[in-house]
Amino acid sequence: MTDGICPPFASDCHVRAAVELISHTWDPVLLSALRRGPTRRNDLLTRIAGISDKVLTESLRRLTERRLATKQDGGGTAATYELTALGESFASGPLAQLARWAAEHQDEIAG
Repeated sequence: MTDGICPPFASDCHVRAAVELISHTWDPVLLSALRRGPTRRNDLLTRIAGISDKVLTESLRRLTERRLATKQDGGGTAATYELTALGESFASGPLAQLARWAAEHQDEIAG
């Protein structure tokens, strides 16, 4: 990048940075699940069909490291995870729009 402007199709462009947020299969699913509000880890395991305990742990770690989610100590009860303002803006903005697009074109992209 030069002068703070992202050159078109540069390997470190903004599009690449955004796509990396959803490059792991379960990360966007988890972001969407956390849009419902603070959620305990075990509830996420129940809510998200097909995700393993190990994969959930890795995904939660990635999302918290990227500051898209936070872990709140339960103070004697189970900790909860919730979206940060950044995570909420991503999950409710471009990620939700991508989900709408996929739903509208599911027949075309399924094959």
